[in-house]
Amino acid sequence: MQCVKLTTYFGERDRVDGRLLADELLAIYERRGVRLSTLFRGAEGFGRLHHLHTERLLTLSEDLPVIATALDSPERIEALLTDVLAIKRRGLMTLERALLLGAAADEQRSERRDTFANALAFAGGAGHGRKLTIQVGRRERVGNRPAFVAVCELLHERGLAGASVLLGVDGLREGRRTRARFIARNADVPMSIVAVGAAEPIAALVPELARILREPLITLERVRICKRDGELLEQPHALAAADEQGRAAWQKLTVYSSHDATHDGRSLHLEIVRRMRAGDAAGVTCVNGMWGFHGAHAPHGDRLLQLRRHVPVLTIAIDSPEKAARSFVLIDELTREHGLVTSEVVPAMQALSANELSAR
Repeated sequence: MQCVKLTTYFGERDRVDGRLLADELLAIYERRGVRLSTLFRGAEGFGRLHHLHTERLLTLSEDLPVIATALDSPERIEALLTDVLAIKRRGLMTLERALLLGAAADEQRSERRDTFANALAFAGGAGHGRKLTIQVGRRERVGNRPAFVAVCELLHERGLAGASVLLGVDGLREGRRTRARFIARNADVPMSIVAVGAAEPIAALVPELARILREPLITLERVRICKRDGELLEQPHALAAADEQGRAAWQKLTVYSSHDATHDGRSLHLEIVRRMRAGDAAGVTCVNGMWGFHGAHAPHGDRLLQLRRHVPVLTIAIDSPEKAARSFVLIDELTREHGLVTSEVVPAMQALSANELSAR
């Protein structure tokens, strides 16, 4: 199923008429019956005004970055935008194309596997990079192991470039909303496994995922894998300032690394944020994972009695092609030893600051 993914980047404390913006957006998604949506809480970042927000400092941790995604058919997302754009809000909004591979009844699993394989072949030929996002429940299991652990091991065995498990705090699946509670099992809280690799191994993996997961819901997007463990594989997309329809072209650079990865003794993802903030980038958001791998490193996550955190970190930067090209030079320098770097084309974007909102 060809879909559009709407992603919004904003602050945790942003409000609309006294109500948290995150709650307002998820309520709109629920009312519109969005098929798949997840709300993620970031750990570090800045926006167009370059105000730093970080969980490391108490005074700066009261308004952490938040990412909300909504994925459905182009028609439903277009209808959804009417409500979303009516909200006067700060932040960043992007629209990206994706392929949604949905679940079916158990007796149709064989047919579903064929459908998945055909859909992957339709999405593009050999040699292209892919981003595979697999939705599972927090307490879902494969055999006697958590589903996210089993899936990451499978992805690693099949030679994918990397995968990160991100725990959502709210979201919808097939129109049904689930949110994290302070005192609850939170068994159905949305969890996303974001994996990157070449098209061929991903095409072979999808039938296996359909077999081992109870109700797989998978999205597929095109990416360019630029770097892996210090090796430059390909330059990011070279984009014009606008596409054939005259719409502004934008670019997303994502660095997949570990929380304990460093550059000249400083935390890698924090150094990326610091340098890009000083370099006048439009904005950067860091999201901590809870399990995952990149490159040849085995899947890992936090464990008891560790002195340092050993979890994945996604560092996401979205900017104009000109600024993104400058940012990649910086990222290339900082990832000379560690990290997986990808480039994606973002067909549409809206970015508003507080000053721009007051002028609307």
